Amino acid sequence: MAQNPLVLYAREAALGIAEFRRVLMESGLGDTRPVDDEARLQAMLSGANLVLTARLDVEGKPLIGVARAVTDFSWVCYISELAVSQSAQGLGIGKGLMDEARRQLGPSVAISLISMPDAVGFYERIGMMRMPDAFWFSRKG
Repeated sequence: MAQNPLVLYAREAALGIAEFRRVLMESGLGDTRPVDDEARLQAMLSGANLVLTARLDVEGKPLIGVARAVTDFSWVCYISELAVSQSAQGLGIGKGLMDEARRQLGPSVAISLISMPDAVGFYERIGMMRMPDAFWFSRKG
């Protein structure tokens, strides 16, 4: 990876499954996502109404990060994935994706997510508040 390459952040409603899968795998989220189920990955992308990407501004514009979310663009946004390729972790890409989400959503839209245990410190460092009263029904399959 280049020393300080320019990163392009964009909204990409038509992100392809292969790139999405690759970043999930490279980020470590592949262990907790259905990366071998192409139909389900497509449904995940199709069901999101905010997909933000981080791409290196070099030949081929490789995808290095993605934020997938569901929002009403008025009150709340739920971030389903924030995935950054391991080779780009620690370079501010995750924070850049969250900043882009906040920029696109505006100050009147709250952002929520469920963190993987090893990412809690990251979310605290970028200023997100930990909420003790979240609830969850587990999925089956």
